[in-house]
Amino acid sequence: MTDTNLPAVPEQPDNAPVMAFSSIASFEKAQRMARALSSSDLVPQMYKGDKGLANCLIAMEVAARTGSSILSVVQNLNIIQGKPSWGSSYVIGALNSCGRFTAINLVVDGEGDARGCTATSVIKDTGERVEGPRVSIKMAKDEGWYGRAGSKWKTMPDLMLRYRAAAFFGRLYAPDILMGMQSQEEAEDIAPPRVVNPTVQDPDDVKDAEALAERHTDAAEQNDNGESKPTTRRRRKKKGADAPTDGGQEAAATDGTAEGEGAEPPPPPVKDPEIVEEGDGKVPFTVDDGDQDGFF
Repeated sequence: MTDTNLPAVPEQPDNAPVMAFSSIASFEKAQRMARALSSSDLVPQMYKGDKGLANCLIAMEVAARTGSSILSVVQNLNIIQGKPSWGSSYVIGALNSCGRFTAINLVVDGEGDARGCTATSVIKDTGERVEGPRVSIKMAKDEGWYGRAGSKWKTMPDLMLRYRAAAFFGRLYAPDILMGMQSQEEAEDIAPPRVVNPTVQDPDDVKDAEALAERHTDAAEQNDNGESKPTTRRRRKKKGADAPTDGGQEAAATDGTAEGEGAEPPPPPVKDPEIVEEGDGKVPFTVDDGDQDGFF
């Protein structure tokens, strides 16, 4: 039996923000809007194309729940270590435009490690003055934000103090506007450091790499028949090396041997003729390097 007393689901007005996951009808409507958004060149890369369609749907849900513009959300919602985070300038703008507080006042005082910032404002409905937790350089150093590689705390300390103080104030007095999410700078400060191009290697890995390189070298020195290729170095031709010697054979001055033959050592160099005294006379001899004659 069908229960006819179930309350009807109220229809959203046409100008109401689309809650993408509130109902099937809203989900289908949100998909059409998300597809148009994902085809725009004005959105970041992670919202573009078919892969960015799901991100567009989530961004539309966030915009509806925070009462923000969808374009503002996609431009300021960043993913750090797999978690969404707001740009700090968006945090300050959202607090100033929410209508609950007067303009956020960021007061900086102190010097050195004692330099810090406090975010203050007044609640419009009650006139109560409220202030967030004070953020100081000492806190940044104690928490490990200051000494991180590439940290902006060293180069822009006053700006980072203001950003962090505003984020603390927002999560304390307006967590629904920020949906409990951190600012981008907070997420970057607490994210684990990334190791790029490590210089320390395991000795076993180094030995394995050297052995592999040696095997490749041995394989490169073998010809197609599995025989070792000659490894003699290239010898430079000497002047007159093309002259015939020993019956007209040409002197070999190449970087290897004839195709299919083994390497032969080069002939010994010919020395200048000498005169050798033997007994009472001189014995002539002939040197095979041309027409030179000598005696010994």
